[in-house]
Amino acid sequence: MKFALIPAGEFQMGSPDSDSTADSDEKPQHRVRITKPFYLGVTEVTQEQYQRVMGSNPSNFKGAQLPVESVSWEDAVAFCRKLSDKEGRTYRLPTEAEWEYSCRAGSNTKWAFGDDESSLKNYAWYSDNATSTTHPVGEKRPNAWGLYDMHGNVWEWCSDDKRDYASTTVDDPTGGTAGSIRVFRGGGWSGSARHCRSADRRRSTPDDRSRSLGCRLAFSSVDASSR
Repeated sequence: MKFALIPAGEFQMGSPDSDSTADSDEKPQHRVRITKPFYLGVTEVTQEQYQRVMGSNPSNFKGAQLPVESVSWEDAVAFCRKLSDKEGRTYRLPTEAEWEYSCRAGSNTKWAFGDDESSLKNYAWYSDNATSTTHPVGEKRPNAWGLYDMHGNVWEWCSDDKRDYASTTVDDPTGGTAGSIRVFRGGGWSGSARHCRSADRRRSTPDDRSRSLGCRLAFSSVDASSR
């Protein structure tokens, strides 16, 4: 499993008021500071990787290099825990803020590459080109930070409960995990171009095992010594 070092920094999270196509839960757009660097998976977790750790593969679409799907938030957390025990490093799901920051990779446009929807096919598997199935990870172009499939293929669980956005600058925000709803991001093979936008937010219960739901792992930079 390959990871990229994501630098600390600031970004505008969410969508501006001027974007009439954005959902209300993407507003207000607000500044977020990611105060510490962290590592994020270069690709979504594959079925091969998941099965080597968990001993099973729940995916509807089978293939070693396809992203694992049909995993609930609870399953993804269990995968993180078991992998952490095996490798001596604390793997986790990214927070929603970390996910959007990494997806944007310094951009402030609808997608990481810009606002031209016609270019999305070069970066994402989604409803217009996926032919109703997932595809091997890493086949499309990466974003500016070398991350693949941040748009499309499978939606990716984040660690957080869904929260209302702040109207002021916040440091390392998290929605917590005590509630009954979790966030997933990025769009998927069955989603439209709109669902693949960097700011788009979706939610479900932690036990949802939709065949469009997968995950991408993160770990904190303080754990890098055991890499």
